[in-house]
Amino acid sequence: MGYSQTLNKTKGGSSMNWRSKQLWIRLRAGARKLSNFFWAFTVFSGSLGFLLAGTSSFLGINLISFVPSQEIPFFPQGIVMLFYGIGGLFISCYLLCTISWNVGSGYDRFDRKEGLVCIFRWGFPGKNRRRFLRFCIKDIQSVRIRVKEGPYGHRIRSIDIRGRGVLLLTRTDENLTPREVEEEAVELAYFLRVSIEI
Repeated sequence: MGYSQTLNKTKGGSSMNWRSKQLWIRLRAGARKLSNFFWAFTVFSGSLGFLLAGTSSFLGINLISFVPSQEIPFFPQGIVMLFYGIGGLFISCYLLCTISWNVGSGYDRFDRKEGLVCIFRWGFPGKNRRRFLRFCIKDIQSVRIRVKEGPYGHRIRSIDIRGRGVLLLTRTDENLTPREVEEEAVELAYFLRVSIEI
């Protein structure tokens, strides 16, 4: 079929494209990113430290060698440390679950030969675990780039679908440079033969 495969590496991870004259498939990275592993480990380690320090102050035993339990009164410091420790463990478990389930991963498939677009994403376990959208290419009116200004400003790529509204193609946590977002939006608009709006 003569696919031309290109591998695009970005700061937030990697994404892979398969392209030919009639077909463009882009695999989307999910939660299995190095930054998510880092934050899950960091939050788990910190919350475990708080939990041990709070428990030490309650029992009066030095569970952590460099933190003397008698210097931490259980009320209110020990209780607060236990609260932070338990809360941190819940957050780290949530992060580990999203990594394990690879939430947000999937693909975008643009097929000019069949005139169809298929968008697939994995979600959280349940009846909506598989999220699948399918619509006609002729219903795509334009490719849009929305610019968000400010200290954390970024560009968001989306497509305007007749009768369905706007569908985001760029996740807010993707660490793409403005130029990368613009280049891919231009390439997609050219591939779909639609206009581009900023």
